[in-house]
Amino acid sequence: MTEVQQHIEVLKRQPLVFDLFVNRFLSWWPKAYTWSGDALVNIQIDARVDGWCTETGPLGFRCDWGRVLQVVTGERLVFLWQISPYRLPEPNPDKASVVQVQFEAIEQGATRVTLWHTGFENHGEGAVAYAGQMNSDKGWKYILEVFAAFANNYAAPV
Repeated sequence: MTEVQQHIEVLKRQPLVFDLFVNRFLSWWPKAYTWSGDALVNIQIDARVDGWCTETGPLGFRCDWGRVLQVVTGERLVFLWQISPYRLPEPNPDKASVVQVQFEAIEQGATRVTLWHTGFENHGEGAVAYAGQMNSDKGWKYILEVFAAFANNYAAPV
């Protein structure tokens, strides 16, 4: 397996779900899935073509973990996944896989979020096992469940 597809449904409207996913990344991304852990200062996606996906830890430590390839505001985000099978940053974009997240309005004002993670073969050795990990209950399934819980409980500031 060299492709992962997962989806969730969020009980909020599509533009808000996209906004929460992209612009509130720090609020929902699991800290255990960062290099900084509990010392995480920021994690974000600069949602513009060639924008960086970055993590900032203590004392200004910064690690770039991806690069935005495409943004259709409210609908789609595509970025390079520059994290190796060994959870190390991969600076060479030719050795990165690709993550696409699609936001689709469905009935009752809800949104289906579908994520595809492809191109694992670019990671080289360990790619098949890596795809399996990202397709496991502790991979994208868990990450999207964390996001859905955050988004479903989100109350806009007054």
